[in-house]
Amino acid sequence: MSFRKIPLTFLMITIGVSCAYAKKTPKYEQTRQLTAEQAALVEKAVQREKVLVDDIKQRTPLVETYIQDTRPDPKLYEVPVDDHYTLSRVDFGSAFFDKTYTPRTESTKKGFLGLKGSLGAVKGITKLLGLEKFTYSETGFMEMMFIDPNGFNQQNYVFSFVRREFLGNVRTWVFDVHPKIAGEGRFYGRIWIEDQGGNVVRFNGTYTGSQREDTSKYYFHFDSWRMNLQPGIWLPVAVYVEETQRMEGSKNSVGLKAQTHFWGYSLKLPTRNSENVSVKVDDAVDRSNDSTDVGPLQASRMWVTQAENNVIDRLVEAGLVAPADQGGYENKVLDQIVVNLIVPNNLAFTDQVHTRVLLTDTIEATTVGNTILLSRGLLDSLPSEEAIASVISMELAHIAMGHHIDTRYAFNDRLLFPDESTFQRIDMYHSDSDNADAAKRAMVYLQASMYKDKLPNAGLYWEQLVERSKELKALNTPKLGDSLLKPDGTAWMADLEHMAPKINWDDLNQTAALPLGSWLKVDPWDDSVHMLDAKRYAPMNSRDKMPFEVTPIFYKLQHYDVAHATPPAPPASTAPSGNSPNGDPAAPQQEPAPNQQPTGQSSPEQAAPQQPTRQEPAAQQQTAPPAQPPVANSNSAQQSAETSASTPTPQ
Repeated sequence: MSFRKIPLTFLMITIGVSCAYAKKTPKYEQTRQLTAEQAALVEKAVQREKVLVDDIKQRTPLVETYIQDTRPDPKLYEVPVDDHYTLSRVDFGSAFFDKTYTPRTESTKKGFLGLKGSLGAVKGITKLLGLEKFTYSETGFMEMMFIDPNGFNQQNYVFSFVRREFLGNVRTWVFDVHPKIAGEGRFYGRIWIEDQGGNVVRFNGTYTGSQREDTSKYYFHFDSWRMNLQPGIWLPVAVYVEETQRMEGSKNSVGLKAQTHFWGYSLKLPTRNSENVSVKVDDAVDRSNDSTDVGPLQASRMWVTQAENNVIDRLVEAGLVAPADQGGYENKVLDQIVVNLIVPNNLAFTDQVHTRVLLTDTIEATTVGNTILLSRGLLDSLPSEEAIASVISMELAHIAMGHHIDTRYAFNDRLLFPDESTFQRIDMYHSDSDNADAAKRAMVYLQASMYKDKLPNAGLYWEQLVERSKELKALNTPKLGDSLLKPDGTAWMADLEHMAPKINWDDLNQTAALPLGSWLKVDPWDDSVHMLDAKRYAPMNSRDKMPFEVTPIFYKLQHYDVAHATPPAPPASTAPSGNSPNGDPAAPQQEPAPNQQPTGQSSPEQAAPQQPTRQEPAAQQQTAPPAQPPVANSNSAQQSAETSASTPTPQ
């Protein structure tokens, strides 16, 4: 009996020692040693990550996160069932490194989280993603911006070289990265290192959990992108998160898709010791020689214009409205549609009507004096010129009917408040009665315009918006302006909606609305808006339509000196592809454009919208370049010439 006990005791000791040793043994072994060149590039990337962390501490960008909860659908693969939205301007230095930073107890009105609640803003995004439950970290969202800010090095991680790959025109070396020792919050995935400066320009994967073998399921998978925004500076620009099931093995579990965008990196931190920030008004125009005196009506209109200019300048300073670009999308496309509505309706405005882009993903529109504000999310989802015109016509009616903002903003001191208070302090909503009157007048404008024969097609957008309004409440909750929907969920332009045919998912020629990110991109450094230079593909099935949906993110990267060496191509041009540096492997052809569905062999790109052009319908094309500015017909051109004395035209 004693003989048996001795081996048994020895066996137990042996197993115990083996288990203890296993805990200290690397979980992931390196399959192939790196070459000296590869190891040097990895070490350079490690050092550049430290520089990135230090650099971003000096930035206070706007961070927008939009999340859609999804469920499987037998016909459309998956559909959104709920959504969440947050917009923050975050001081990353305080949010990430100051553990005693006092968060706000609740979000500011309508979801704008401000500088004084930077850590609170990060926690808010984390909560919306469900990360506080699954990652056990209130700042779990921050992990998606950095690989591992405290432990990314060759002592903690195993790097395995995969291949060389082009991301756009940037040549990268691809490595699989695994933690040597299992531990909570360690990155597990793949990184792309550009070979000029050693910067990590993309990384995707997840984070490992604590102790247990298969705890990675508690961390969401993400794809994080960076861009070369200034010489030698690569900064985070977008993060895409996707899980078909939040809990593995649960067929009824709700999945999610989320996009986070960063912009406003050149914004400066407002003074913390005062509630006031300075407002600088640029591009003042001397009009003293227009006339000798000013009459009462003109004085009243000039007073409204002064309030308008103050508000627009303040919104640009806060990073909420794109800066004016005389040769940009607003002037070439949107302002021309305004003219197409003004001319046939003989509208004689004292000052020219302009359009500007509100940089939020929420679907909203409003007017500030003679300026029409349309959100980026709204413009991205509009599929055709007539659909754009239907929205602009309602805002044009607001201007013509005198539904202007409060003229108290003509006093500049009323706009001296911190950026995070913008949504609370600037009232840009129209009343329900004003919206109802404007919708009726808008139908009159459309019936008299060049779009009158295409109104049923425009009505499809409003029909689709109503159909998905219950699931996408956050998307339809405005931050500054007006919703396109009434409080009861019906469309303000209900008369136009009723003209549309029934939505038919199987009709591939019918495009009611587009996915988010279909038309515009924002420069993360200076907030300027540009049209995507991307090919457009016709849908091959109902799943390709994806109206108002979040999609994966892909960028064709460029080095800063290359991107700014020549003037940007006009929107109508097609981005070159397949060019690579001399002597290097050819750049891959299949990278999709920003914010578009990937174009792999098994998954076609998203549906082709009807282009905002008058002469060439997109329905007859399988592939089309980005939209051209709309061109009025000869009759409209003649009318424009006859009314040029009283009718403004785009610059």
